[in-house]
Amino acid sequence: MFPATVAFPQIRRATASEQIVVRLDGRGARLYFPGETISGSYYLNEAREATIDAVEISILWQTEGKGNEDVGTHAFWRLSSQEGDWIDPLQPGRFSAVLPPSPLSYEGNLIKIRWRVRVRAFLSNGKQLVDEAPFRLGNLPDMRTLSLNSGALGDAASDERGEKRTTLRAVGR
Repeated sequence: MFPATVAFPQIRRATASEQIVVRLDGRGARLYFPGETISGSYYLNEAREATIDAVEISILWQTEGKGNEDVGTHAFWRLSSQEGDWIDPLQPGRFSAVLPPSPLSYEGNLIKIRWRVRVRAFLSNGKQLVDEAPFRLGNLPDMRTLSLNSGALGDAASDERGEKRTTLRAVGR
């Protein structure tokens, strides 16, 4: 598991014509729920001309926003040719894992929790190939659509003691 205070690396996503591509099975919306199985494949397009020393597959979550950013690893697999694992760049690799109950994906004003599948290939020439496929765990509402502006979002009223209160309601997209 990664230490909680390690920054999540910013990765430029590969396109389908580039080196390595991660695809999730089904799920055009990429929305999963706790206890469901996430599965998919990865393709090592450009790596066919080089020797692959190892491939790492990770299912990760990360926080972004105010304060320290946290990273957690839900599942991790490493295939290594030095340890006798067969890595065939001509065949897609597969992964599958049951998703945990938490943390759920969250899009707030101060913090965000994001999930992704990351595949990293280590080539014998020292080069690394990386691609990620983001997905959502759970279906929490996007809290960025809420505002404390009572005119646009809340209904102001007085309670039985005459004190003002505002009832917030979600605003559709």
